[in-house]
Amino acid sequence: MPKTANFVATIVLIALITTVSAIAQSRGGGNADRGERRRRMGGTVEGFVIDSAGGQPIEYATVTLFSLRDSSQITGGVTDTAGYFKLTRLRPGRYFMQVRFVGYLISTIDSLAISRESRQVDLGEIQLIRSAVDLGEVTVSGERPAIEYKIDKKIINVSEMPTAASGTAVDVLENVPSVEVDIEGNVSLRGSANFTVLIDGRPSILESNEALQQIPAGTIENIELITNPSAKYDPDGNSGIINVIMKKDRPQGISGISNLNLGTYNNHGGDLLLSRRLGKINLVLGGNLGKRGHPGTTESENRTLLNDTTSFTLTNGDNERRRKSYSFRGAADMNISPRDYFSLGFRYGYRSSERESDLDHDAWIEPGGVHHYYTNASSSERSGDYYSIHGDYRHNFSEDGHELAAQLIRQHREGDEKTTNELLDLDGAVNSGQRSTELGPSTTYRMKLDYTLPLNGDGRFEAGYQSRIGRSDDITESYELDTTASVYRFQPEFSHTVDYTRDIHSLYSLYSGSLGRLGYQGGIRGEYTKRAVELLGEGEEFSIDRWDYYPTAHFSMQLNDGQQLMASYARRLHRSRGWYLEPFETRSDAYNVRRGNPELLPEYIDSYEAGYQRRIGGNLLSVEGYYRVTHNKVEHIRSVYEPNVMLTTIENVGTDYSLGAEFMFMLEPTKWWRLNLMGSLFDYRVEGELNGRSFDQDSFNWNMRMNNSLQVTATTRLQLDGMYRSPSASSQGEREGFFMANAAVRQDFFARTLTATLQVHDLLGTANRESTSQGADFYNYNLRERKSPTVSFNLRFNFNNYKEERSRDGDRARGSGGEGMDDNDDF
Repeated sequence: MPKTANFVATIVLIALITTVSAIAQSRGGGNADRGERRRRMGGTVEGFVIDSAGGQPIEYATVTLFSLRDSSQITGGVTDTAGYFKLTRLRPGRYFMQVRFVGYLISTIDSLAISRESRQVDLGEIQLIRSAVDLGEVTVSGERPAIEYKIDKKIINVSEMPTAASGTAVDVLENVPSVEVDIEGNVSLRGSANFTVLIDGRPSILESNEALQQIPAGTIENIELITNPSAKYDPDGNSGIINVIMKKDRPQGISGISNLNLGTYNNHGGDLLLSRRLGKINLVLGGNLGKRGHPGTTESENRTLLNDTTSFTLTNGDNERRRKSYSFRGAADMNISPRDYFSLGFRYGYRSSERESDLDHDAWIEPGGVHHYYTNASSSERSGDYYSIHGDYRHNFSEDGHELAAQLIRQHREGDEKTTNELLDLDGAVNSGQRSTELGPSTTYRMKLDYTLPLNGDGRFEAGYQSRIGRSDDITESYELDTTASVYRFQPEFSHTVDYTRDIHSLYSLYSGSLGRLGYQGGIRGEYTKRAVELLGEGEEFSIDRWDYYPTAHFSMQLNDGQQLMASYARRLHRSRGWYLEPFETRSDAYNVRRGNPELLPEYIDSYEAGYQRRIGGNLLSVEGYYRVTHNKVEHIRSVYEPNVMLTTIENVGTDYSLGAEFMFMLEPTKWWRLNLMGSLFDYRVEGELNGRSFDQDSFNWNMRMNNSLQVTATTRLQLDGMYRSPSASSQGEREGFFMANAAVRQDFFARTLTATLQVHDLLGTANRESTSQGADFYNYNLRERKSPTVSFNLRFNFNNYKEERSRDGDRARGSGGEGMDDNDDF
């Protein structure tokens, strides 16, 4: 480990030991003192709040204690991630208690007694019943809503979204609030493509969009959207975190679940999850493979102005995008003692992304007007394997909620890329060609140590140290076709080897508690970053060495009648991807050249949110507002490189502002129809200058989504989804709006042991992408249409009574079992 890492780690450990020691001394130290202090503090009431249908813990349920004599409110609190609560410092007397959570019936414990002889009351498990009804032959009371709102996140229950059963995580996200998906499957969160993907709480090995496109929907339990994370999380990502929770199984014996997917346009795949529990040891082994094709057509118009000469090119033709992948994962979880938990796991996979196109061109120059007709045949492939190995350890102290957790991860990925672009005349002869290759292996180590200490009442102190140590190389080579010899010749001026190093060391602390019905949490994170980008053999190196600070704050207020208010603030950043920093030109194809910028500054984001939820009968209204300011805004800047060839560079161009609101109505118009209406609207504005010229732009954007779930019979369900995205502007262009509709029908057999789902994606063939970009010396129009509709069939088989279940221990150990991040891409 580098000297810097050793130094920072030593400082961290000293700080943690000093803090814990001081707090422990202030709390009284030994067991005898603790017992005496508890006697002086009065009685306690504790328990767990769970869902009556599925047994899952309910986080952030409100627990309120009242005096039985005059019904006055005595104290209260909220449940943690395991559904646990504890009310302390209670005087002897008689009480009653109410437990509330949005979407559930209120649970009342009529009589509780605290006396000098009986100070501790353990209520065990308190089951909350969803506010749904039993319809006789058509029963929906056991279903979870497709989308659930909690104080700090949204939860998408994948099993309740049949239209995504044969797809990937991207297909799941197409019809959820806060998320947008374009025609190529690229995801943006609240208008930003810069977000972090976690898998079971761990950063993904792959780049965020690539990771989401690899994970089959059938292997996912749920997806969490965390738009304003606390200081405990890495601050990476403008718009927050998408956390994918994989399916797990914990009953005794052997059980499992499998999926088989078949579809049009060469879409097929399958996955399998096996689990065996032996006493205190749980073994999990899973695997998946898949192939997806997306054929379509392209139409474009390009104009460039150079030296009073205008070059025109009209293009149309076919293109196809194909993805292939497979992966394996395994884990062993064990309780090595009543207070000690250990997990060891791995993930290995391979992915390949291919693009092919045959485009006909009509090119001419004005003045002149002579037309040239030719075909552009291009192909590209990015592929490679990846793996991660993780170990987790957690120790629970004698006091509930008092714990120490440690984690170590090693990640590695290969990223080999090859692109070929050739221009052919009308007779099929190749007139010119370019070929480029890139090899990009990377290795990353992640370490963290987290400490949680419960304080008086429901207060909680958390602190920790986290580090990332990354090393990678990018070897880029360029070749040009020698048409006379029909061979590709090496171009040293476009070929480079770059070495990347990045070390990040972080300290954080959080304190949370409540004042009556007001819950609060405040945190601060400090990060030290040391980064170097070196051009091997060229004598150039670019480095940074800095500290950054990221405060966070979260508040919640539980009102009467199932109403809830929330507010939060978080400071975040976006680190530049590797090639953004490369100080040289790289040929992407015959018409595009890119050049990075090693002086690029990271984006810093100030994010504010406020939300309101209310239950009205069996319906739910949720409204969220947000305001986000991005400093050092990074933009792709296009300019003319040579006639008909565009140069893309990366620049810090100013500041952008996003002010928006999201709303959701969860309605039950009839006993057999569940309707979710979701919408968002936001005003986007970017201000700045480039080369002495203002490029200020603003646009008003809005999106609408509608999910209909119809329970046709007790075992048959129909789902219809619709989504519209409004036009949107950027610093140099505009994207047009589009509409898309999906449909699915699901049939259960043999008490849900076998489930069949038929899906139709892009039912009306309207999910097209139309965009325009322009500047003082160029204009580009592009229309991409995807062949549709896509029809898929999914068959799922559960054996040995497989049931997705999260135990309390499993929830508290959720940090185990995921991938890691492509640290190479973000520097």
